[in-house]
Amino acid sequence: MRRLSQTAARIPWAKRGGLFWATAIQGTLLIAIAVTMLGAVHSQYERVGGKLMCACGCGQMLLECNHLGCPDSPGMIQELHQQVASGASDKAILAFFAAKYGPTVLAAPIRGGFDDVAWIMPFGIFVAAIAGTFVIVWIWKRRQLATLEPTLQIPASINPHETALRERIRRETEY
Repeated sequence: MRRLSQTAARIPWAKRGGLFWATAIQGTLLIAIAVTMLGAVHSQYERVGGKLMCACGCGQMLLECNHLGCPDSPGMIQELHQQVASGASDKAILAFFAAKYGPTVLAAPIRGGFDDVAWIMPFGIFVAAIAGTFVIVWIWKRRQLATLEPTLQIPASINPHETALRERIRRETEY
């Protein structure tokens, strides 16, 4: 008896029963489901409205445009309500707004066609810039080594005192 209680005292979870673990697993699953569902609460109106910019030029998202007397956001929001009520898909609604107000009304370019370039080019330019930097450094390094090699040769006609002095300087200046 004493031996079991010592083990249970050292390992706190050893004396927990099956009911505790079942409750712990249920609680964990409940929290996981709640966190997952938090992202699913948005309606189609909020989801699509978050992907549109106000056409007045204020630079704010359509549903967040808050400057007084905005000439465009009330009409655009009304059109968004009509499109959502008609049952159109998110892609169709975004295409409608892009056709009516131009592609600048989209907060991000729609994937597909020429718009893929807007997604790929920043990464392509970044990779090309890094590769170009490495090539330039490599060329500079090769050029520097090519110019240093002939100067590293020491003529044989130097007197022994100068040779000893050069050797001492070389040892003291090594890294």
